[in-house]
Amino acid sequence: MDQNMNSTKEGLISGSGAIQHKAYARVGLLGNPSDVYFGKTISFSLANFWASVTLEPSPHLIINPHPIHDLVQFDSLDHLVNRLQSEGYYGGVRLLMSICKLFHKHCKDNNINLSPGNFTLSYDTNIPRQAGLSGSSAIVCAALSCLLDFYKVRHLIKVEVRPNLILSAEKELGIVAGLQDRVAQVYGGLVHMDFSKENMDKLGHGIYTPMDISLLPPFHLIYAENPSDSGKVHSTIRQRWLNGDELVISSMKEVADIAAEGKSAILQKNYQKLAELMNGNFDLRRRMFGDECLGALNVEMVEVARRVGAASKFTGSGGAVVAFCPEGPPQVKRLEDECRKAGFSIQAIQVVPSRLNDVDLKTLSK
Repeated sequence: MDQNMNSTKEGLISGSGAIQHKAYARVGLLGNPSDVYFGKTISFSLANFWASVTLEPSPHLIINPHPIHDLVQFDSLDHLVNRLQSEGYYGGVRLLMSICKLFHKHCKDNNINLSPGNFTLSYDTNIPRQAGLSGSSAIVCAALSCLLDFYKVRHLIKVEVRPNLILSAEKELGIVAGLQDRVAQVYGGLVHMDFSKENMDKLGHGIYTPMDISLLPPFHLIYAENPSDSGKVHSTIRQRWLNGDELVISSMKEVADIAAEGKSAILQKNYQKLAELMNGNFDLRRRMFGDECLGALNVEMVEVARRVGAASKFTGSGGAVVAFCPEGPPQVKRLEDECRKAGFSIQAIQVVPSRLNDVDLKTLSK
């Protein structure tokens, strides 16, 4: 990753005609995974990890492969095999292609005229792969922002609709996911999301309420270098939900209620209640999915935090954990020591403020 990536100014790069945008990793704080089951969630974007996409005007439309994430040259057959086992088959090129296609379709379907002109898209990212931090959608989100500015149509595509557009580009590729992550990345900051069936049927999207990030206590991110496939985990639970499994249906409602309670707890700065809700959220997920499905290493990350009395839960579907130490710095030190012993990485979370600019804000539903 380019070490200067974080210092590059976003938007139009002076003199070059190039446009660059970032989208940040996200933490599902409460309510996940109820976003795909007409539930409620609270999420925030974290500044620790991000994806960056650059669009430069060019004679032909070019999607540049990343020199690391889209590797096609190897030292040996062993290198190729090891690479595929650790990183999988896919980089970011397919994500950029898909959002270009779905952006074009959305504009055509909604009579939004696109001016002629070609461009070259390239991307970079430091979001750990398959760590439940929404690395794929961050690339798509940043690319969409570039396309909105290149074609000067930011004012014509509502903020509430953009997460659907991002999700449709991922679904085009067979990625199993919900709207929560894309909402967090489009909006930035801290957002409460209500995905009730009534809202989804009537509006085509949820009700998204930004919250003040200064209301949050300090959090820590724990993650492991073990890629996991969250899509397989989602698919079995979804089928059970569709089949009317009472445990899944009642548990998902409880998970959604946790987000509603969490909104009140955050507004009141009731951090003891917040800690209880975080733990309860994970316990409900564990009850639904079972340890075998969640994965031993993922469960161990949660347990490491709990052993020192910290609240903890998955940031997404596994691979990383968000932890809260209600006792303050001495407890954080114990958590850091336990994580080191267990071989996990840990760092203090930095929350990203709102990402919406004045043009974006004018598109929001009143």
